[in-house]
Amino acid sequence: MSILKVSRMGHPVLRKKTKALDKATVRTPAIQKLIDDMMETMDEYHGVGLAAPQVHEDIRLFVAALDMARGDEPTPPIALINPEITPIGNEMVDDWEGCLSIPDIRGKVPRHREIKVRGLDRDGERIELRMRGFSARIIQHETDHLDGILFLDRMTAFETLTFLDEYSRYWVKNDDDEEEEE
Repeated sequence: MSILKVSRMGHPVLRKKTKALDKATVRTPAIQKLIDDMMETMDEYHGVGLAAPQVHEDIRLFVAALDMARGDEPTPPIALINPEITPIGNEMVDDWEGCLSIPDIRGKVPRHREIKVRGLDRDGERIELRMRGFSARIIQHETDHLDGILFLDRMTAFETLTFLDEYSRYWVKNDDDEEEEE
């Protein structure tokens, strides 16, 4: 496996709508190696998701570490190919996001609290997941990458846009204080 180079904001690959993969292509050695390399790259950079355009690939594929565990066992990361998202309900939640392609920057982004996503798994089999909270946020963020959208594009206000150091110093403490008040 290999650690791949991550494209950064400004590279044209991050602004292109990607191409769907056909089911027969999913199980090829090249795509399977790409999935493994993306998972290793995501882990190396301490990410929770990584989309193909972020590693200079123009295909509808992402990997993600989702909280699907039942009990004490952590769930291994998944690959999701040709994802299609359907919101469940109208509830939107503003929460913090960052991105490996926009290093050291954080901001609050509105996302659907709960979604259903359909696509193919790494074996080319149909998969459907119903996710809420942080896992739903990850799927929406990574699917945006497949459509050439960055989290900054989804922000409705920029008052929360911050560098990671300042986020840790000022915002995390403030968010904890707000939670205690509720």
